[in-house]
Amino acid sequence: MNWNKNFTLLLIGQSLANMGDVLYMVSVISTIFVITGSATAASFVPFTITSSMFVSSLLTPLLIGKVNLKWLMAGTQIGKTLLLVILGLVLIGLTAADFYWIYLIIGLIAFLDGCANPISQTLIPHYVKPEDLVQANGITETVTQTLQALMWFIGSLFLLVLNPPLLVWLVGVLFAISSGLLCLLDAVVHKTTESKGKLEQIKEGWLTIADTKVLRKIGWINVYETFAGTVWIAAILLVFVSDALHAAEKWWGFINGAFFAGLIMGSIYCIKYFSFIERKLGAFILAGSFAGFLATILFSLNSVPAIALVLSLIVGISVQLKSIPQQTIIQTSVPIERLATVYTSLGAIGTGVFGIGSLVMGFLADLLGVRFVFVISGLLLMVVSVIVNKNNQLFIKKVMEQ
Repeated sequence: MNWNKNFTLLLIGQSLANMGDVLYMVSVISTIFVITGSATAASFVPFTITSSMFVSSLLTPLLIGKVNLKWLMAGTQIGKTLLLVILGLVLIGLTAADFYWIYLIIGLIAFLDGCANPISQTLIPHYVKPEDLVQANGITETVTQTLQALMWFIGSLFLLVLNPPLLVWLVGVLFAISSGLLCLLDAVVHKTTESKGKLEQIKEGWLTIADTKVLRKIGWINVYETFAGTVWIAAILLVFVSDALHAAEKWWGFINGAFFAGLIMGSIYCIKYFSFIERKLGAFILAGSFAGFLATILFSLNSVPAIALVLSLIVGISVQLKSIPQQTIIQTSVPIERLATVYTSLGAIGTGVFGIGSLVMGFLADLLGVRFVFVISGLLLMVVSVIVNKNNQLFIKKVMEQ
């Protein structure tokens, strides 16, 4: 892959933002738990974030076509920087009586993230040649997952030497640098949607998905896959380690770390063998779906921590071997100027289903046992495998006119 200025700026800018996202999340969750002493209050943070991102994904199409994608991306980052400064001020002298202000601010930050994430995915094919898309997506995923795995650990260490407001302001510095780098991106040309009404703009991505057969299938795949993935959230996985594996809490960290390691390994494989994968996108999506289904079912039945570790690693690898080729198909399935609205609609599906799925899986784990929800997860991934297998001819990279 030939490196270019725009992809490098986008990658570094988003990497700094991703680092900041994890660090500020560590700070916020720690602060809420210390002030309230309530695990429920702390767990409400991801629910707030998911809800805000869902609303943002629905409304972002109103800005696409009115604001250049490059400035829309940079603007959301600048907005997050300002909100982080405010959050740092709020955390000083915060008490249990007014901690709810934190939820308002993180909700606004998540609202901007819900806009930035699909725009970032849309900009990649603007800045990268079609033949380099698989490799570019692989590099982006590798960097993202590596930083996520590292920053949760580093964030905990930072809290030992920095109080939450200082850590939040450190994140503000990272966001400010990220904003500056994103402002240096070249502007992209895309069709305006100013002549359309607000409802038509919101519906545009949904209609594109409905009218494009492969995107319609990917939309359903995202529903099943996202629902299945909710069993891997920290709360449910911790219960599995305790109740199903009867293992020490440290295995929770090991198994979670193995999943992230699998994500990174899968991404690296896609970078190294991108030309081979590009010729067999459908086969890799099917193989990743089937491997994920099989490993999840075995995980649900297993009682040995070391085997659970290996299976978690396999699940992580399978996720990336499927998602990176799938990302390339999405990016080449419609004209490039319609990608932003497609990604916002797919983002709305993902955040909406994840929010509902987390609640449902948590309820079922309490009602029927934690092993049962992992069986459900595996069966949902089996449905994904069937969908991919039946529609394998659709999962090919298309060359769109730019």
